[in-house]
Amino acid sequence: MTGPVRLLLADDHPVVRAGLRAVLDTEPDFQVVAEAATAERAVALAATGVCDVVLMDLQFGSGMHGAEATAAITAAPDAPRVLILTTYDSDADILAAVEAGAGGYLLKDAPPEELAAAVRTAAAGRSALAPAVAHRLMDRMRTPAQALTRRELEVLQLVGEGLSNQQISKRLFLSQATVKSHLVHIYGKLGVDSRTSAVVAAAARRLIRR
Repeated sequence: MTGPVRLLLADDHPVVRAGLRAVLDTEPDFQVVAEAATAERAVALAATGVCDVVLMDLQFGSGMHGAEATAAITAAPDAPRVLILTTYDSDADILAAVEAGAGGYLLKDAPPEELAAAVRTAAAGRSALAPAVAHRLMDRMRTPAQALTRRELEVLQLVGEGLSNQQISKRLFLSQATVKSHLVHIYGKLGVDSRTSAVVAAAARRLIRR
């Protein structure tokens, strides 16, 4: 790549964007060219070809989720790389981002030098994972029979948010029988026998967000 790495900052908190800009502007090979306060705006800006790397938050209030925006951005030809920068390190969030096409996943408490290195790695087309995130993915690979699938994590996350089986079936476009089947598998993998116990166990293991 010739010239500076052009960056788009996508986060709904102005203070966070200002902090990121202050850190990244100190790097001579980076140029922050745009900011987006919503995931929808990030998708629109990325489509213009203005940037090489998008630093994407996962949560944007009531709007589009960061993983959805990542999928929309990376589906386009010659798309910029997307580096997730978030406070969430649950399996549900990590898998959603990786499957959406994110080129990296970093936590917001990462030191500036780690952030800069991750941006350069993503810009070069390589995967940039925070050590803790890489460790969680490795753990899943070591014990695949015990690991919850992406769909099971989605179901359990919604259970944790208080949704009924009927509401979950509508949200995920599944039959209620399928939702119940997923819950049976979840209970077996977690060694529990109720929705409440499953949520508590999964949250304790950082499989889902609480």
